[in-house]
Amino acid sequence: MLEKAPKAYNDIKFLNSPAARVLRIASEYMEPQYRFRAENVRDTIVFYGSARLLPKSTAQKNLKAVKSVKKPSANRLLTAETDLEMSRYYEDTVKLSQMITAWSMKQVPAHRFVVCSGGGPGIMEASNRGAKKAGGKSIGLNISLPFEQYPNQYITPSLNFEFHYFFMRKFWFAYLAKALVIMPGGFGTLDELFELLTLVQTKKIRKKMPVVVYDKKFWDRIINFQELADKRLIDKDDLKLFYTAESVEDAFEYLKSELNKHYLQKPGSLFNNKTKISRKEKTKLKKNLKES
Repeated sequence: MLEKAPKAYNDIKFLNSPAARVLRIASEYMEPQYRFRAENVRDTIVFYGSARLLPKSTAQKNLKAVKSVKKPSANRLLTAETDLEMSRYYEDTVKLSQMITAWSMKQVPAHRFVVCSGGGPGIMEASNRGAKKAGGKSIGLNISLPFEQYPNQYITPSLNFEFHYFFMRKFWFAYLAKALVIMPGGFGTLDELFELLTLVQTKKIRKKMPVVVYDKKFWDRIINFQELADKRLIDKDDLKLFYTAESVEDAFEYLKSELNKHYLQKPGSLFNNKTKISRKEKTKLKKNLKES
């Protein structure tokens, strides 16, 4: 007797074939949507930045190890010293994420402005770490890469995602985001920054999207935004699409002000559905708005 064929949705060979690509793409939309709804995640604050930055303690340990060698090479010494210098951005990210998470947990309804990262090391790890220190949830949108990027240990397990398609991962970064924080980073960070700025500039993203570019001194050496405006390559008003923060406290106050102004007066749940709020919660919301 001929055995039964596997059902299509159980046929791994088919699901991994080019013919089923549309199903794989759809699953990377529908499965995260299912989990976000289950976790009652309404919106996010997305942190972008280098995966290469180290915690200060690790950078100090590495520099000490290099210096313990009798005659360390100039290159090894410079690398260790640079890693220690740049570790301040890891520590600043932890602090900012902790502050914004602690503040957001006091808002009504709960689970607003959940910290979201790319799920890996460096700035991604630091942002998830800060949220965990505050006792809040955080999201990791990991991506499968040839050199394997593993999820960091600070992500809330139920909000740990693994994507194959970069564009679906980018969708989930943008769709739930109510603010962006851009820390120092390389090609990937620049890609995310300019893509989101382009979407806001062209009004493909119509919601208010505060963008914090962290550390004016660093970014002024990397990109001359003013020159782009002076040469009429962008409009002068495009310089208002982002805010360059000078410190953790500066970034936090800006984010808090913008989120209060544009979102906390209009509490809404995921995918623009109305949120049911009790009379007690409404009273707490009005109190929080006055105090903010």
